[in-house]
Amino acid sequence: MKGLVLYLINQSPKHGYEIIKEISELVGGGYTPSAGTIYPTLSFLEDMGLIATENSEADRKQYHITEAGKLRLQERGDMIKQLLEKLETKREIQSNDKFLDIHRAMENLKTALRLKLGSKELDAEKVRKIAENIDQAAVEIGRL
Repeated sequence: MKGLVLYLINQSPKHGYEIIKEISELVGGGYTPSAGTIYPTLSFLEDMGLIATENSEADRKQYHITEAGKLRLQERGDMIKQLLEKLETKREIQSNDKFLDIHRAMENLKTALRLKLGSKELDAEKVRKIAENIDQAAVEIGRL
């Protein structure tokens, strides 16, 4: 998250809310970071001297990258590039209608797991059986 935030601030100075929106757009709407994630990240980057703040209109903090931050981005350029490529792939998959059945099935699985994991009847044998079924499904999907 730190590298992604630094990358976004390097593009142009931003407010925290703008960073939250841009990350959500990069991921394709499938994930929106909370303020409780972004603002501590911004504080950390500022403490490290990688970004600095200035007050803009309405006394909102605007974050901009420092020379040390630019250097850190250069050092981590390959990692950031890989992350951005993964996010682009994820966004393309989420927006592709041909994957709707897979998304539906994944949501069904997540819901079933949440319900089962919240059950008082869940014992070690059932946990093992659930994991075994998921592993088997993964193997079968891999063979397609």
